[in-house]
Amino acid sequence: MKSFNEISFKDEKALIRVDFNVPLDKQTFAITDDNRIRAAIPTIQKILQDGGSVILMSHLGRPKEGPENKYSLVHLVKHLEQVLSRPVQFATDCIGQDALDFSANLKPGEVLLLENLRFYKEEEKGDKAFAEKLSKLGTFWVNDAFGTAHRSHASTAVIAEFFPAEKRSFGFLMEGEVKAAEQVLHQATPPFTAIIGGAKVSDKILIIENLLNRATDIIIGGGMAYTFKKALGGQIGGSLFEEDRLELAKSILDQAAQKGVQIHLPEDSIIADKFAADANTQTADSDAIPAGWMGLDIGLKAQAKFAEVIQRSKTVLWNGPMGVFEMAAFQAGTKAIAVAVADATKVGAFSLVGGGDSVAAVNQFGFHDQVSYVSTGGGAMLEYFEGKVLPGIAAVKG
Repeated sequence: MKSFNEISFKDEKALIRVDFNVPLDKQTFAITDDNRIRAAIPTIQKILQDGGSVILMSHLGRPKEGPENKYSLVHLVKHLEQVLSRPVQFATDCIGQDALDFSANLKPGEVLLLENLRFYKEEEKGDKAFAEKLSKLGTFWVNDAFGTAHRSHASTAVIAEFFPAEKRSFGFLMEGEVKAAEQVLHQATPPFTAIIGGAKVSDKILIIENLLNRATDIIIGGGMAYTFKKALGGQIGGSLFEEDRLELAKSILDQAAQKGVQIHLPEDSIIADKFAADANTQTADSDAIPAGWMGLDIGLKAQAKFAEVIQRSKTVLWNGPMGVFEMAAFQAGTKAIAVAVADATKVGAFSLVGGGDSVAAVNQFGFHDQVSYVSTGGGAMLEYFEGKVLPGIAAVKG
């Protein structure tokens, strides 16, 4: 399969599946965060510079019963024109005569944006007839929407069968995501440390089990750590834990021991007397938290130990925060991890940050440019590291 850069799009009408599911102001419909749009720009520009034209298709929000103004992609046109520095045409439907007419008349260097794909229920159902109608709009299909790669929708996967192998590819964004993920999952240089955080073991069980066959070290933080501490007989006060996952936590620890994988749990925690920004706080050992108190971040000893493990690693995967980093009182642990990952990267480690909260953290703390790769796909990245085949990737590869 050719790399995206090797393909010439001269005279092609490139139908690109992008992820323009951006947040909009409820009153003005102005875009409040355009990162997803900006992420797709290099792919669009490459096609236009080659002498091709571009037809953009995306979903926006979760419309329930057909078209709704608040979910219309018309609200993105002006901003897209500014970012691309060229006019953007808009089709009031993603299929049908309006879209066909716009597409037929599109000249090299021109850009067309289609209306919200999810105004049709057939999109999420992966309807073949709907996918075929979309395919009529372009001569070349490009999937650049990693955030939806785990969905077998009409525009993300099913549409591929209407384009020959040489007329479909990843865009720059998707190509980068796949390359980074495969480097970590299949070509990791040891020591390989996976940092897994978040609230619940149940949300991360599949990724942990898959990583037991690949990682040398697994750091577990966030609320899920207390299920492990409880499973080991620790006192966790009022900390979050999952009663029905205690046996599973024990099983994971046993499997890790058998495979020679080091599981690192937080030795100490920042504890609070309530789940609130103005709570009273103190430090306690993570397995000796008093009644009426709950762990909301990792403590200084845990920060130092985790940093030591990360800094001797050659490959680092980070998915999930160490605490309730949205509150200033409980963000030191997650920030310490960000610093450690950045430090490891500086001395040659390959670091991949994936998952919405981890990405939000590296952005918030200003480390976005100090790690090797920051993934744009939360659910897709998680499923990839669970070992699942992603329909949006398989469709392009054929």
